[in-house]
Amino acid sequence: MGKNTFGKVMPRALTQQLQLMGEQIMLARKRRHLSMQDIADRATVTRLTVSKVEHGDPTVSMGIYARVLFALNLEKDLSLLAADDALGRQLQDAELLRK
Repeated sequence: MGKNTFGKVMPRALTQQLQLMGEQIMLARKRRHLSMQDIADRATVTRLTVSKVEHGDPTVSMGIYARVLFALNLEKDLSLLAADDALGRQLQDAELLRK
């Protein structure tokens, strides 16, 4: 039987988005003149985990990403996730028009 790759194989678009998010987190840390260890201590994770976040590793839990954002005082950015659901609104409007 093959090696279990659950959670490691992702569509390219998702991989790119995670990498971009990781890069943005890294830039936010550097703008604040904080080391990876500073963020690790504040987020109560290891330096290796912060490195994984900054590389957009898909195996890191959403909770860890949230803790790193909190350590950077960027936790309010979490409310922006899926905030603008244009497709959902279009589907809802189409349904309302049929009634």
